[in-house]
Amino acid sequence: MTTPTRGYTATKDQLLTRLRRIEGQARGIERMVEEDRYCIDVLTQISAVQAALDKVALGLLDGHARHCMHEGASEGRADEMAGEMMAAVGRLMKRG
Repeated sequence: MTTPTRGYTATKDQLLTRLRRIEGQARGIERMVEEDRYCIDVLTQISAVQAALDKVALGLLDGHARHCMHEGASEGRADEMAGEMMAAVGRLMKRG
């Protein structure tokens, strides 16, 4: 069975490296709480993790627009794919 090509396939190693770094940052926040660190310092680190995740999400959206939607358009599914992407963008923007 062949694995499907996704919009992020070409940069998958970079994506995984970035996600592992974010995972490490999240563990660092956990340690900060365990160590009773100053609230603002913890919030600053949370903000950094959110920004890193946003960057990953934007990269995935870019890959989706350039690869997946291109394929979908050639299959006559452009409107469906655009709707999916806009729903995903909406979910990303609904934080807080």
